[in-house]
Amino acid sequence: MNVEELREYCLSKPHSTEGFPFDEHTLVFKVHGKMFALCGLKEASYVNLKCDPERAIQLRAEYQEITPGYHMSKKHWNSVSIIGFLSDEMIKKLVDDSYQLIWKSLPKKLRE
Repeated sequence: MNVEELREYCLSKPHSTEGFPFDEHTLVFKVHGKMFALCGLKEASYVNLKCDPERAIQLRAEYQEITPGYHMSKKHWNSVSIIGFLSDEMIKKLVDDSYQLIWKSLPKKLRE
């Protein structure tokens, strides 16, 4: 998966937006103002995704392409290689999981 395909997929999520709140090299995807994915554009080889803490540990043990979140809370975020051996379907599933974690944490008023 390349960064443009990742971008299109993240923006296909309901109410998702993109921006550069940190610098001109870090593309951030949010839903109602809460981050669910971050991707550096200089190398564009990894995406940081939110993850359930227990699941994050399992994924890191199972896949060498998934590591603790770079510059993020290592408990809640994973860095996922988008150019490694993970299938596009697996990357999309991890994006979906990240998005859903944020979606579920939103106030009911925003989810409706």
